[in-house]
Amino acid sequence: MAIVPRTRIALANDRPERPDGAFILYWMTSARRTSWNFGLDRALELARARGLPLVVLEALRIGYPWACDRLHRFILDGMAANVERLRGTAILYHTYVEPTVDAGKGLLRALSRTAAVVVTDTFPCFMLPRMLASAARQLDVRLEAIDGNGLLPLTATASDYPTAYAFRRYLQRALPAHLECFPHPDPLARLDLPPAPSLLPEIAARWPAADLGRLRGPGGLSSLAIDHAVAPVRDLVGGSLAGEQRLERFVSSRLPRYGEDRNDVAQPVTSGLSPYLHFGHVSAHAVFAAIVQQERWSPDRLNLRAGGRRSGYWGVSAAAEGFLDQLITWRELGYNFCHHRADHDRYESLPEWARRTLDEHLADPRPWQYTLDQLERADTHDPIWNAAQTQLRREGIIHNYLRMLWGKKVLEWSASPAEAAATLLHLNNKYALDGRNPNSESGIFWCFGRYDRAWGPEREIFGKIRYMSSDNTARKLDLKPYLARYGPASLFD
Repeated sequence: MAIVPRTRIALANDRPERPDGAFILYWMTSARRTSWNFGLDRALELARARGLPLVVLEALRIGYPWACDRLHRFILDGMAANVERLRGTAILYHTYVEPTVDAGKGLLRALSRTAAVVVTDTFPCFMLPRMLASAARQLDVRLEAIDGNGLLPLTATASDYPTAYAFRRYLQRALPAHLECFPHPDPLARLDLPPAPSLLPEIAARWPAADLGRLRGPGGLSSLAIDHAVAPVRDLVGGSLAGEQRLERFVSSRLPRYGEDRNDVAQPVTSGLSPYLHFGHVSAHAVFAAIVQQERWSPDRLNLRAGGRRSGYWGVSAAAEGFLDQLITWRELGYNFCHHRADHDRYESLPEWARRTLDEHLADPRPWQYTLDQLERADTHDPIWNAAQTQLRREGIIHNYLRMLWGKKVLEWSASPAEAAATLLHLNNKYALDGRNPNSESGIFWCFGRYDRAWGPEREIFGKIRYMSSDNTARKLDLKPYLARYGPASLFD
């Protein structure tokens, strides 16, 4: 039985446990999976200790910012995968999808009235902190928030870090202790729980289980008041099963080439896992476990004297070392920032040197300026940028290297850096499957100097912010296949 570390458990309110509660309730919000899940582990731990059944609630609001067919469909795919995983178990799994704005209000409170304890996930970004705070105020029973975001607990750091090097140096010292306790890979294998009761009739009638077959079928989302112009990504299925299959393919066929070819836009070798990590369909712990198993790694290969260097810490191949640096250092650096900074998604959160140099160049001439509508339609003079934006609109991602250029050019083409940041956040949050996430925020604000240093020579508009150009990108990369795929002729394929 997995025991969840205390460092990952936070009391969201000061309400008591209900001694005569009929079940433990797990409100699944950001870890939407049935494996490698500290939240589910904690709920099972409490249920076993008290001899109680377990009820799992996974709900989908309609009124969240940027709600659209693309995001809804990916989440619904995850629900369908969870239905299959939980079918035939003693757990009652209730899915609910709001048909209208605020129709789901009161569901969590109603379920909690007969629960002994409520367990949920914690996530430091987007609307989820506010949603958790609201639930904590409303529930009259103990609410525990469980951190399964990364290998390092969010509470393990005292503050945010200004650079990846500083964070990596801390990680290399602190992480070994947290590698000793992982979530359970298959907590459903041996449940030992009494069967969960049916929902009370009044709850089932007011908040019925989602008809996932209809909602995921043709036109199934048309009745919902969400953005239907942002369509689901063709041939991309969400959910834990699809995420696990993608992870297996990456480890077996792409990982060996990751170090040398990660910037290859014609034959990308990136993992494609970021949407699954964002929606909680795949755990960072599961990804780490798959990588180190492939590398036949053991903890005694750690180099504790690495001193913050990007390579030479894990004692694995260069390709695996590079990927682990992205998965752990860079990804969790963003989570660290969001956890400690309430202004994480605001221009004002940039380091002082970056804001100063950008302010000094506010009056610089900007030969090209585009409206949000022009940018959204990929209607600029730059074919590389247009292709990147087209990929984002069509596939919900941008190639990793081109994503940096995509951000830098919007800074160059906007009336102010603050406007550019707002534009990039909107475009990314609207179209990217991995948007609304600490890691994607890091990528956007890196374009403005977050986690970076001053660079020379000083340039117009950019000042001392690191500069990137489309001409240099075209010289570094073979972009012909990329432009052929995402260029004007293919825009409406």
